This record gives sequence, structure tokens and C-alpha cells, in this order.
Amino acid sequence: MALVTLNELLPPARRQKRAVGAFNIANYETALAVIKAAEAEKQPVIIQLYMRLFQSDKAADLAGTLIRLARRADQPVALHLDHGENIGQVVTALRAGYTSVMLDGSRLAFAQNVDITKQAVDLAHRVNVSVEGEIGHVAQGDETALTLVAEAAAFVAATQVDALAVSIGTAHGYYQTTPKLDIGRCRAIAEALPDTPLVLHGGSGTPLSDVRLAIQNGVAKVNIATEFMDTYLQSTRRELDKLNGNFLPVDKFYDPVVEDCAAHAGRLIRFFAGN
Repeated sequence: MALVTLNELLPPARRQKRAVGAFNIANYETALAVIKAAEAEKQPVIIQLYMRLFQSDKAADLAGTLIRLARRADQPVALHLDHGENIGQVVTALRAGYTSVMLDGSRLAFAQNVDITKQAVDLAHRVNVSVEGEIGHVAQGDETALTLVAEAAAFVAATQVDALAVSIGTAHGYYQTTPKLDIGRCRAIAEALPDTPLVLHGGSGTPLSDVRLAIQNGVAKVNIATEFMDTYLQSTRRELDKLNGNFLPVDKFYDPVVEDCAAHAGRLIRFFAGN
């Protein structure tokens, strides 16, 4: 169909109280699985790459393949830099053809976060690329800082981001204990920002009943990384065990792995869409 930005996907999703799945990929097979899932479910999708891949040539090298996959897909696809940590990574993404970027300044003081995110917005909007920012902090091996409603509203007004990642009780990676989402906080942020789609990071392992409530209260993008990558690893391990040391061409080896990953992504895409 076409490469799109978050602006084509998220505002209508928020209005319709559904969300678009955003899946972190790291190679051709994981990307292909996400495309297959989107096409099977007849839903748009976001393919995103973690900022670590922008620290080397990986993200730029993969861009050509991702763009080709997206353009031949029969559903809208956005290509997104996830958790960009500096302007250099944003520039790399823009030059490589990504249609959306995140500048994550959530560990910084509020004024610094506003300043660096605004720089990313100024660069990206010149070339019609969307920008996600984050206020509050979703933990990844550190402490969570829940988003304050007033700060969220001030941040969006100052930066003009297209989507806002908020911290309402989730965390990145697998949970040691079941998280409890602050849906009231999510609702209050959404009411303060009626035109800004909210983003839920740390979707892996979050109870789907809570995810549904978040979607009903302003969340229009749900990030899935850990559990999708783990599906890939577990499926690969099963296929290796089946081989029992025998040879199989790599392209044939990965076919069932792609199907397992596509099935996993498809279930989540369907759920996020309210089906």
C-alpha cells in the first residue's frame, strides 16, 4: 500500500478507541512476520527498531529492505526509530527513509527534555516525518517515574510532538510481578490532550485487560518488543532441536519461525484493533 507516518495511523485509532501495534524487529524475518500479520488481520502496523541498531549501520542497512516490504504490503506501514537517544540517531533515521522517530529524553530534566525533543520535531517535520516524545519515564532496569498530567500538557504544547509516550505503571522487559496500570492517570492525561495520541511502552506481558482499558482511555500505539523477540528465539530453538544437527538451507529453516512470529503478532494486532 504505502509508507505512512504516525499521523495517518494514530489520530483515527484514538478516535475509534483502538490501537496500532508497534513491533520491534531486528532482521528480515521478524520484519516479514509483522507484515504478514498485518496483512492477515487487515490492519495497519508500525515496524520499529530500537535505538541500539542506530548506533551502528544496522538500522540504515535494513532500511532498504523495510521500505520495500512496506511499499508492497497491502496495509499501511510506518517505520519508526524507537527510543532515539540523541539528534544524531534522528538524523540517521531521516536520511535512511524512516517515516517516524522517537526522541526519548525522559531521563532528562523537563526543560532539557523539551529542548532536545523540540530539536527532533523541527528536523523531522521539515521532511514530513512524525515524532513521538516521552514525558515521565517507563523503567528499563531503573526506576519508573509516572507521568504528571500538567507536565504532559506543557510538554506537548512546547514541543508539538505528534504522539506522546506516557508512564502509567508499565515497564520494559518481562515483569517479575504483575503490573498495575494507573488507568485514572491515563484518562486524565488523555482529557488534557484530546488531540494527541498516547503511546503505551512496556506492552510485553502487561495484562490484556489493562491494555484494553488504556486503549479506551487515549492510548493509540502499543509497543511490543520483548515477547515478540522471545517468540522468535523460542521458535528458532525448536527448529534447531528438530534438525538434531542435520543440515537445512537457512531460508527453509526460517519459514516456520516467520509463521510463528506472524501468528503471535497477529493475535496482538487483532486485540489492539478491538476484534
